[in-house]
Amino acid sequence: MSEESDSLRTSPSAASLSENELPPPPAPPGYVCSLTEELVTKAREELQEKPEWRLRDVQALRDMVWKEYPTLSTSLDDAFLLRFLRARKFDYDRALQLLVNYHSCRRSWPEVFNNLKPSALKDVLASGFLTVLPHTDPRGCHILCIRPDRWIPSNYPITENIRAIYLTLEKLIQAEETQVNGIVILADYKGVSLSKASHFGPFIAKKVIGILQDGFPIRIKAVHVVNEPRIFKGIFAIIKPFLKEKIANRFFLHGSDLSSLHTNLPGSILPKEYGGTAGELDITAWNEVLLASEEDFVREFCQPVRACDSILGEAQLPEGLTDAQCDDSMRAVKAQLYSCY
Repeated sequence: MSEESDSLRTSPSAASLSENELPPPPAPPGYVCSLTEELVTKAREELQEKPEWRLRDVQALRDMVWKEYPTLSTSLDDAFLLRFLRARKFDYDRALQLLVNYHSCRRSWPEVFNNLKPSALKDVLASGFLTVLPHTDPRGCHILCIRPDRWIPSNYPITENIRAIYLTLEKLIQAEETQVNGIVILADYKGVSLSKASHFGPFIAKKVIGILQDGFPIRIKAVHVVNEPRIFKGIFAIIKPFLKEKIANRFFLHGSDLSSLHTNLPGSILPKEYGGTAGELDITAWNEVLLASEEDFVREFCQPVRACDSILGEAQLPEGLTDAQCDDSMRAVKAQLYSCY
């Protein structure tokens, strides 16, 4: 990092607050780094994180929240703010925008984020729709495995699957190594039918992708799609317009060629369902991890929203579609999906 950019990493002074602004709350508990020396080096090289400046950078972001969003109901402890700094390579302005987007997205989609806790999603977890594999990839990324064929639409709406995904991401991002290494997604589209695919229309696609790209502090390093039927061309056609180029370039379509998958994810870390040697796919271990975190999610996602948080409004949301537009788009999507057959 240049001397000029280093000079920008000074902490905005709390003393600059005007008399009309709210004073900052008491300082939260101190931060203790849990990263290994190897990950500290990786964070320095890839994320511009300097251990000697870490707490100053956190304080800078905290000061910006106090000054620019004094009524924002958010955690301001060191560990929480570090998630956003790491996700935006310690660029203060971008980290602040990500934090605001994160809360705006939560306020804007109550069907997904209200009452977000493991006990409310037992049916989804038990179905095996998603899990986290026990082994990380060679770069240290956790592997989130999603299997849409396990979802039966008549049992619950697609938003329940989306809730389970965000529940898992929230749990994963608590670990500092995940903040540095990022995650990999393994999506198995075996058996996904036309009727099931039609539930994932442009309105939901745009919301989900908007949050993952601009409203959640996680680094998605790769998305590996396996066993995709011809209909996936239609699904990807819905998704691609909303993807940033960097993320779009991280999609890899392997079909049924597991040897292609193994060039990216070694067989030694994969379950036998994907040609690996790590035993059968087991969803129970990750489900137990989530269910053991019930109290944490209740504190974070099951409390009343303060009225003053309404200042966020819809300002930072991806541009959505009206209900009428959504209906028209869905008709077009179904026609596009049929054309893939």
